[in-house]
Amino acid sequence: MIEVSAVFVSLAVVTVVMSALLLISAGAKSLRTRHITEQMTTLGVPQSMMAFLIGAQVAGAAGAIVGLWWGPVGIAAAIGLTLYFAGAVAFHLRVGDRKGASPAVVLTLASIALIVLHAATPA
Repeated sequence: MIEVSAVFVSLAVVTVVMSALLLISAGAKSLRTRHITEQMTTLGVPQSMMAFLIGAQVAGAAGAIVGLWWGPVGIAAAIGLTLYFAGAVAFHLRVGDRKGASPAVVLTLASIALIVLHAATPA
């Protein structure tokens, strides 16, 4: 019988939720909805960066999922996501958008949690 630790279950749950949110966000960015377009304009993010942001989110989701089987990839993805969302927090706060910064803060903390959970997961 395969023994699954509570830490790994926590890692898997956070990974799946985070990956789903990343893919939903990437999908919204790729559709260039009015809300997303207005928000990016307010934040001063050029439209030319949208493909990069979408790619970073998809890569982060993929890396997090692969990381469930290969830990180093998951840690690398979690570090990248932490930097991505910390940057999002900075962009929101730079323009005084505290309300918009809140989800990015939560996702930054979730990304940090992925790093901690990977470190705590038995090999």
